[in-house]
Amino acid sequence: MTSELIHRGPDDVGHYTGDGIALGFRRLALNDLEHGNQPHLSESGSLVSVCNGEIYNHRRLRAELSAAGHRFRTECDTEVLVHLYRRHGTGLTDRLDGQFAFALYDADARRVMLARDHAGIVPLFYTVVDGLLVFASEIKAILRHPAVSPRVDLRGLDQVLTLPGLVSPRTMFEGIHSLRPGERLLADTSGVRVERYWDLDYPAAADLDPAPADLDAELDRAAAEMTALLDGAVRDRLVADVPVGLYLSGGLDSSLLAALAAGARPGHSWPSYSVVFPGHDFDESRHQRLVAAKLGTRHREVPVHEHDLADRLRQMVRHAETPVRESYNVCSLKLSEAVRADGTVAVLTGEGADELFGGYPGYRYDAAGLGGSRLDGLDALLEQEIRERMWGVDIGYEQDQLTAQELRRDLYAPELAPSFEEFAVTGQRLVDADRLRGRHPLHQRSYLDFHLRLADHLLGDHGDRMALAHAVEPRFPFLARPVVEQARRLHPDLMVAGGTEKAVLRRLAAPLVPGEVLARPKFGFRGQTSSHLLHAGADWFEELLSPEVVRKQGYFDADTVSALVRHQRTGGDQVHAHLDTDYLMVIATFALFVEEFGLPCLG
Repeated sequence: MTSELIHRGPDDVGHYTGDGIALGFRRLALNDLEHGNQPHLSESGSLVSVCNGEIYNHRRLRAELSAAGHRFRTECDTEVLVHLYRRHGTGLTDRLDGQFAFALYDADARRVMLARDHAGIVPLFYTVVDGLLVFASEIKAILRHPAVSPRVDLRGLDQVLTLPGLVSPRTMFEGIHSLRPGERLLADTSGVRVERYWDLDYPAAADLDPAPADLDAELDRAAAEMTALLDGAVRDRLVADVPVGLYLSGGLDSSLLAALAAGARPGHSWPSYSVVFPGHDFDESRHQRLVAAKLGTRHREVPVHEHDLADRLRQMVRHAETPVRESYNVCSLKLSEAVRADGTVAVLTGEGADELFGGYPGYRYDAAGLGGSRLDGLDALLEQEIRERMWGVDIGYEQDQLTAQELRRDLYAPELAPSFEEFAVTGQRLVDADRLRGRHPLHQRSYLDFHLRLADHLLGDHGDRMALAHAVEPRFPFLARPVVEQARRLHPDLMVAGGTEKAVLRRLAAPLVPGEVLARPKFGFRGQTSSHLLHAGADWFEELLSPEVVRKQGYFDADTVSALVRHQRTGGDQVHAHLDTDYLMVIATFALFVEEFGLPCLG
């Protein structure tokens, strides 16, 4: 199983076997290069841990534990886990600020504990087969176990077609689950149970303070408090015994982090990296160069061309372990390859800012009272029923689900039509409704973005998987636990102020980043869409959508897919063009997914 994870940890391998348990670990060496190999064992040998990721507050924890008589053998951050467990038991997760997925075995209690960090930065998957718990950082390692047989999870497939990506605990493999952000799993002689130790919890709208009387002064105060927390988070994430660099997108978030990194070590020229798209209107190289020049980074541009999709799409799908709606994962994959080739092993990146500080257009609509469905009459009632099934409350999010549901119904193969209602995402409860009820609309949107867009997509198939494919660790200062906790306490009027999104971040960034970058509207990271590829005559892409491939695999209706291809190529019916182009990318990458993992065909 560990051989399937060598790309995540090429520097060392470690194993532990005991009575009824085996643990394996692949190491990416970042701290205490000489002594940081895992597993870590307690002095008695009764506690064993393996951890993928970083514990950023380990020095403070180490000092507390040392004062209480604990003795450490290394300077490695993850050694604190066995000592914390001895002192706090399973409640140790409440003490951690980091990005991690760990397994801890207590031989005396015959208990295994798995845990994933609060934001879901580091993945952790598991399955239970005939009383056997199998877990790993990636599903491909689980599939190597002889007790596990891969099958497509249709509920996962419909999530990918409907949402930005998969939502834990669902995966694309039936019976294999993703531990959710802020969850721990406990397995002992009584069985397996999963419990939540943390979730993003906004205050009830009724408990919010009145709207700030002096919004400008309140923005200044909030910006000052957040500056101190973000500066600390950046400094913590720059610590390593290997080279650390920066991702620069040309937008506010990565530029702010780069400015704080420059301030953390004056005179040091950090390496920075950007994806560029020569000749495309979504190229952001001008703004990236502007930031790099102001901050004095050693900047490298990584161009992405159409042939890169042909060369890397299959590799991307294998690492993502899911089909995808857009091609920008390939851009991230090529970027991390260049970063590692340059000798950089960890990078700071800006994910999390949009979800916590109100950075997407939907926040402006909600702030202006323009959210909600565009439907009326019976359709509006049906839409409300769908939303209440998915969210537990009637919240408009992203699109009219009723319309999208009917489009997807026609997309599946006729053989799957009778069971569509059973696996459709519109029948799945996706989040904890108690975290949404009675909250302000901006906080509701933030909670949904945090779980539906960020945790398993931007941090998962797009973030962790594409970076660790080339043994590069992405680090996320905006998701430091103190930053997240402070962000959830911000008044919603500070998320969008005067029609400007991310008002607090813009206020604190004003003296640090170029004014042109500060004034830029949100510009999402994009790559070539299925429409681009079809118009460019990409034969390899059309082959993945061909009736022969679609019929053989048997999950989608070949005639419907062919009609979508014609519409995209000719510019026909464009009423649902944004959905059609996403659907085609999912279908094409699903074809690769089925082939790559040897999944059963239904045709």
